[in-house]
Amino acid sequence: MNQKTVRDIMSKDCVTVTLKDNVYEVAVAMAKQDIGFVPVVEGKQLIGVITDRDLVVRGYAEKNEGSSKVEKVMSRDVTTVTPDTSVEEAAKLMAKKQIRRLPVVENGNLVGVVAIGDLAVRDKFENEAGEALGKISEKEFSSVQ
Repeated sequence: MNQKTVRDIMSKDCVTVTLKDNVYEVAVAMAKQDIGFVPVVEGKQLIGVITDRDLVVRGYAEKNEGSSKVEKVMSRDVTTVTPDTSVEEAAKLMAKKQIRRLPVVENGNLVGVVAIGDLAVRDKFENEAGEALGKISEKEFSSVQ
């Protein structure tokens, strides 16, 4: 039996932004597409990501005048996988790093994104997704207390 890979479940049509965009434009794109995660690219090369949390914590909360540049709020130290990473490995990585989304890169270029929800909709991987989400939620809950 062939093991499923990230390529089989990732979203390939990703909304992206560049360093020329600003925080307002990112927020509008997130609202319009109903997403909370946007990769930052130069051409097709992944250079960072912006989450809805980044917008609040690093963007809005800092109360910069005007709209901040993408570069000011994006995360640069991004955990990624390749399209050939197994779904099980991706789930374990998400649990270990306590992240909900993984950019998928090939030769440095963004080719997709796999989210915890992508794991959850696959019957075989419900346990992995549940375990990963449980570990992520534990961290979020403990940091609130």
